Amino acid sequence: MESGGTRNMFFSVVIAIWFVLASLSAGVLGDSLIVLKAPPYVHFRDGKWPISGERIPDLVALTLGFSVEEDLGWPGLQVGSLFHRPRSNIVIVVRGVSELELAQSEASYPIENTVPISLDGVANTVHSMFSEDTPVVLQLTPSEERIYMVGKANTVFEDLPVTLRQIRNRIFQENSVFNSLMPNSLSRNSEVDLLFLSELQVLHDMTTLLSRHKHLAKDHSPDLYFLEMAGLEEIAKHYGPESDQFKEATQILASQLQKFADNIFSIYNNNSVVEVLTVKTFETPFVRKTRSILESVQISNPGSPYNLAYSYNFEYSVIFNIILWIMIALALAVIVISYNLWNMDPGYDSIIYRMTNQKIRMD
Repeated sequence: MESGGTRNMFFSVVIAIWFVLASLSAGVLGDSLIVLKAPPYVHFRDGKWPISGERIPDLVALTLGFSVEEDLGWPGLQVGSLFHRPRSNIVIVVRGVSELELAQSEASYPIENTVPISLDGVANTVHSMFSEDTPVVLQLTPSEERIYMVGKANTVFEDLPVTLRQIRNRIFQENSVFNSLMPNSLSRNSEVDLLFLSELQVLHDMTTLLSRHKHLAKDHSPDLYFLEMAGLEEIAKHYGPESDQFKEATQILASQLQKFADNIFSIYNNNSVVEVLTVKTFETPFVRKTRSILESVQISNPGSPYNLAYSYNFEYSVIFNIILWIMIALALAVIVISYNLWNMDPGYDSIIYRMTNQKIRMD
């Protein structure tokens, strides 16, 4: 009996230690949310509070000053200023790696229940609240040639290469990222390496095009950017996570992301939030409803920069009735006055005319 009790106690201790090590490894090696840049009035607290992957869109909405249906209940984000709103929020999803060494980041948090991220709800909120200011909204996944951009993004990123063929042609130009980086183990002749370099080229071209439209950073509408990068994941699958290609690609990506965040933060005058989500693999598949770039240009409402229906105001019926009946009353008044003037007796003298005429004669 004693040996059986000792054995059970031993197994209980082993199981408890295993759970502790598993939780520690999940906190260290799990997927992470890295805040690269944030303005002073958006407060991210230092700590390792995990956040669910399903609540990332709500976190983005809160950083932009929008309300959410369900309270986030996450201590990592403090209540910000009521009088300041970030001019933009940029979310970059890096697939194939659980963490990146970004020394200049503001904060880092582990992610639980990693699921594919969709910012469609945040984009719709931006559209509905700032429809007249035409904010910039760009969602891009180069590996799948998936793009969605509306508003002023159609003008700003008109020259942005979005298809794989366009991006690859851009890589072979003289002022490409490849010529500036000159990697040792990556080559433009490899399709896997070319995908990774193409995503870096998109980052570079985005900042270049945005720097030509710095006036957008001064308007009142917040801008939203979402970029999903899968090149590092393909390198890990093709060469292995211990290969020289993967290690060099990881270092290059970390430096380019930091440079991209610094440039974006400078363009928006330190009024931007830049988050990076490192995801080893997604737990659940996700099918995203997308639109091509041609569909974003062919809009049904020419007066609106979005492919939306005409806006409806709940006071429309009241205003319509007021204007309608005032117009009817004015029309009837014009008709009655015109009729009376047309049929007025020319020899008829009003009392005002007779009294004035008598005073003139007496004088």
